[in-house]
Amino acid sequence: MLNDITFGQYYPITSFVHNMDARAKILLSIAMIVAIFLADNFYGLLLVTGFTLFMILVAKLPLFRVLRSLKMILFITIFMTIFTVLFGSKNDAVIAKWWIFVITYQGIVNALFLVLRLILLVVATSVLTLTTTPVALTDAIESLLTPLKWIKFPVHAFAMIMSIALRMIPTLIEETNKIIAAQKARGANFEKGGLIQKAKAMIPVLVPLLVNAFHRSEELANAMDARCYSGSKKRTKYKKLVFTYRDILAVVFVAGLITGIVLLNKPQFANMEILRQILHLFKVQVSW
Repeated sequence: MLNDITFGQYYPITSFVHNMDARAKILLSIAMIVAIFLADNFYGLLLVTGFTLFMILVAKLPLFRVLRSLKMILFITIFMTIFTVLFGSKNDAVIAKWWIFVITYQGIVNALFLVLRLILLVVATSVLTLTTTPVALTDAIESLLTPLKWIKFPVHAFAMIMSIALRMIPTLIEETNKIIAAQKARGANFEKGGLIQKAKAMIPVLVPLLVNAFHRSEELANAMDARCYSGSKKRTKYKKLVFTYRDILAVVFVAGLITGIVLLNKPQFANMEILRQILHLFKVQVSW
């Protein structure tokens, strides 16, 4: 499970998306999230899905590696689907009913819609971290937050904290896997028992993990002091961020995506209308 976490892990390869400006990628990722929430029917989400797959293809990312991050939200997805289906609106056409649980067509549609939206959110953010190094993300965040310097906000320190946090994610995952392997070699079992027993079995993993995290933090602080690091305003950049034609082209595509979603947010493209058409193909007559 821990190896499936792609957030904070960079996939080193040369592609159109990798060579884009990190600031543009962050802003476009935010625009993608806005587009996902802006879509209020399946046509809009399918348009976002097609654009996301196109983005993965252009970035030359292995589809399996990107989709692997969905394992993190598997429990949330299942819980949200069951909750949405069982507690659907009672005013819609009822498929099944038992006690306080009511399964309706609208509940099923809402569940599918929410699950697809959640999947797109995770995949879109994963593409950002897979195609951008932590250092580039730090520089981009610092550049985007530059106006906050007017109110004496420590932009450089905040960006450095974000960079270290992102860089520590793969390191802590590797440390956790090593500790789990060592505990299993000593006879520990992390798979048997109920939820409470599994939680108790993780205590021998969490304690050394926290200790190692504090040790690494202290070593990092000592290393930065030994190199005379300081968050000075006069610090220069080894690599300067520059907008290129790639970023302009990406902005045009995302703007077209949002425009298409707005056009698709019309009554004739409503989710229940889509379901009605699907049922009509199978000659199922339902009135609601």
